[in-house]
Amino acid sequence: MTEDAVIIDAVRTPIGKRGGALSGVHPVDLHAHAIRSLIERTGIDPALVDDVISGAVGQIGEQSANTARWAALAAGLPESVPAVTVDRQCGSSQQAIHFAAQGVIAGAYDVVIASGIESMSRIPIGSQVNGQDPFGPGVAARYPEGLVPQGISAELIAAKWGLSRGELDSFAALSHQRAAAAWADGKFAGEVAPLKVGTAEVNLDESIRPSTTVDILAGLKPAFYHSDWSARFPQISWNVTAGNSSPINDGAAAVLITSSSTARKLGLTPRARLHSFAVVGDDPLYMLTGVIPATSKVLQRAGLSVSDIDAFEVNEAFTSVVLAWQKETGVSLDKVNVNGGATAIGHPLGASGARLMTTLLSVLDQTGGRYGLQTMCEAGGLANATIVERL
Repeated sequence: MTEDAVIIDAVRTPIGKRGGALSGVHPVDLHAHAIRSLIERTGIDPALVDDVISGAVGQIGEQSANTARWAALAAGLPESVPAVTVDRQCGSSQQAIHFAAQGVIAGAYDVVIASGIESMSRIPIGSQVNGQDPFGPGVAARYPEGLVPQGISAELIAAKWGLSRGELDSFAALSHQRAAAAWADGKFAGEVAPLKVGTAEVNLDESIRPSTTVDILAGLKPAFYHSDWSARFPQISWNVTAGNSSPINDGAAAVLITSSSTARKLGLTPRARLHSFAVVGDDPLYMLTGVIPATSKVLQRAGLSVSDIDAFEVNEAFTSVVLAWQKETGVSLDKVNVNGGATAIGHPLGASGARLMTTLLSVLDQTGGRYGLQTMCEAGGLANATIVERL
């Protein structure tokens, strides 16, 4: 008999901006704060945790050597609790949630922490590549014209789906407005665990700009224009800017997952059931479009349609990704990232999957919705999708 995997609770740190309030915190300690806060909030005996499965993208330097293990120890978990770090690029901690839930469903785990970390101030994006070729001659032979950076993929998506600069900027401004309103209305209070840095308490997301308008965003220059790319891709109109892309951030998040029978035995009240999972591969040139087939696949697995889903969290790596997904799915933007998305809140790569899940649970609680769907584009043409059912 298979077990249901349920989420007992989820928590995240405030999301810091590059060089901001969290930049002085070692990533292991930032990660440990999320794990420790989760343990404190749920009251779970940490000795019962069967595994800590964590996502991180920049697995080098201070985030190397199986950073999940050191975060678990720094959080005070017993030495007997194991930990592992996974990398599915931006979807790493969403994949950690999948692995944790699948382990519970299979009967291999009773209690698991799924989490994620990224300190992009201390481990700059791309550090793990360090000027080396991560692809090798086999990939070069398969794609002789060469692959491209994510910013170019975002531009190719905007061109293919006919997304104007105004549309990209409008959705970016909306993201900031929604996130600012969510903070003002107390909608993030239950999901964020403030932390002390020196003598100061960090308790807000730093990248949100309440004064952002479409007119302000219209003044920004294209972020990825280069004459060589323009010659190769004449269809690009160069509409992607720093303002309609996610910023550089620091943050961590953690989710406690158990079997339903374990929750009952321990007297824990689950917030949601992990209903269905999907992971897909897609064109590595367009790279960020996997959210479209991932959404279709997870809905098919769940036996649901988009009309059954009450809230969506689609990672705003670039606003072109979300708007292309919306055009393909037909989902009303009134149901998408209703408390703002990564354009405003931020995108600490390895932490974002668990951060989105934390926010999705909050939105379902706030709206009384039953089903939530989370999906995230990932480098290399990958994407995860998850459906949860609020309990």
